Amino acid sequence: MTQRISPRAAARLLAAALVISPMLAACAGGSGVKKDTRYVARDVNTLYRAAQDRLDRKQYKLAAALFDEVERQHPYSPWARRAQLMSSFSYYMDREYTPAIEAAQRFLSIHPGNKDAPYAYYLIALSYYEQISDVTRDQKITQQAQNALGEVIRRYPDSRYAADARLKIDLVQDHLAGKEMEIGRFYERSSNWLAASIRFREVTQKFQTTSHTPEALYRLTECYLALGIPEEAKKSAAVLGANYPGSKWYERAFKLMQKNAPSA
Repeated sequence: MTQRISPRAAARLLAAALVISPMLAACAGGSGVKKDTRYVARDVNTLYRAAQDRLDRKQYKLAAALFDEVERQHPYSPWARRAQLMSSFSYYMDREYTPAIEAAQRFLSIHPGNKDAPYAYYLIALSYYEQISDVTRDQKITQQAQNALGEVIRRYPDSRYAADARLKIDLVQDHLAGKEMEIGRFYERSSNWLAASIRFREVTQKFQTTSHTPEALYRLTECYLALGIPEEAKKSAAVLGANYPGSKWYERAFKLMQKNAPSA
């Protein structure tokens, strides 16, 4: 069984490839990093080393600011390209997701064909993914996470990033389905059977591989019976029985059909 690792741990491992650079090795023998180099003009080697030092110390906010300075002070240096992505990573590690996304998007707009572009797309996806809220709140971020993860899979289907994105999409789908179920239950409690059935049907059609599907089929059975269309209720119960014969939801649906539509 494949062991899952946290998004943050995965990002650290994948960022390591960006950190190791011949240019860093060439300048490793310099003196210590100045206490604060953010607003002082420095040569690119010293400035990048200062940023990397702060990152190693887990001072992510300062590291991001210093990586931004590399790009600002030395925009035509080969280090500037690397600094853009390391800035995004530093913001991500500091849980500053909006600037993390913006930095990665800036990198992609300038270097769309760069070898590190897959990682930039992955960082964007992770930054959305880690903001996913519980199902009782607006799911805009969840949808953005799904889109970003899908973009990683679409562009780089055979990459290690895509493999991880596929695992995360399962949770994203479950969250979106959970939101539909929450709204559907609210309508059902209000006896708004038609609106409820639309939400439950959405789950069965768009999120059929999630954990919410058995309940959605049962709720559809309830709604169709309440709407006076037992034939549709029978179909929902039959699908539930065919796919989830041992579930509590099928047991409830079976009893419901026996009670309310024995001849349907």
